[in-house]
Amino acid sequence: MSRSLYKGPYVDEKLLKKVLSKKSREAGTIKTWARRSQISPEMVGYTFGVHNGKDHIDVFVSEEMVGHRLGEFSPTTKFVRHGGQMQKGLEAKKKEGEIAAAKAAKAVATPAKKK
Repeated sequence: MSRSLYKGPYVDEKLLKKVLSKKSREAGTIKTWARRSQISPEMVGYTFGVHNGKDHIDVFVSEEMVGHRLGEFSPTTKFVRHGGQMQKGLEAKKKEGEIAAAKAAKAVATPAKKK
């Protein structure tokens, strides 16, 4: 459910105070645990270290992010690849194909010298 319009967007007070007290060039990373805070226009140009439950992930805020939550850009789960043994075989074949293509391109780019 979205927040009611008469309440306005939620931005953590401590986080907003940190943003307003620093300049974007010298700020470095601003660590925060406030994943639920909405990104406001004042935050554009800053880098936030958003906590994902284990460590802080750096998020550089751009204009397109205004209105979204900080937590949307710091995933809390790590994707584990599906497929098992069959997937490994397919990936190995793909990697071998890429290596062969790179060798062929290199051979064409540097012609063999004649004696």
